[in-house]
Amino acid sequence: MLGLIQRVSHAKVDVDGVTIGAIDRGILLLLGVQKADVECSADKLLHKVLHYRIFPDDEGKMNLNVQQAGGGLLIVPQFTLAADTKKGLRPSFTASAPPLLAENLYDYFVDRAKQAFPAVATGSFGADMQVTLCNDGPVTFMLEG
Repeated sequence: MLGLIQRVSHAKVDVDGVTIGAIDRGILLLLGVQKADVECSADKLLHKVLHYRIFPDDEGKMNLNVQQAGGGLLIVPQFTLAADTKKGLRPSFTASAPPLLAENLYDYFVDRAKQAFPAVATGSFGADMQVTLCNDGPVTFMLEG
C-alpha cells in the first residue's frame, strides 16, 4: 500500500462541484492500493501516517505528528500511485489492485483511521474528484505500508 502524504494548511475534495471532504491544517493522504496489499498493509501504513513526524515543534523542527499538531487527515483514493513508470512514456497499472480489492482496502483503511483518529475526511472511491490543497512547506513524503 502506498501513501503520498502532504502537510497542508488546508485541503478539500470536490465531486460534481460539491465539497465532500475538507480539512484545515493537517495531512492530505493520496492512497494507492497494490495487488499484494492486505489489511495488514493498511494497518502498517495507517500507523505510519498518524505517527510520522512532519509538523514543527516550538523550535521549528519536524518533531510532531498530525495528532500532536491537532491536525486533520483527508484520505483520497489514488490508484495512479501504483503505476509502473520505469519504461516508456505511458504508465502501466499491472501492479495496481483490481477495483474490488482496492475499494475494500480503501474502505478498511478509512474505517480504521476513523476509529484511531477523530478528524478524518475522505474522497470518494471511483469518483472524478477535484482536490484542492495548500501544501505547507512544501512537505511531501511517499510512505509504504
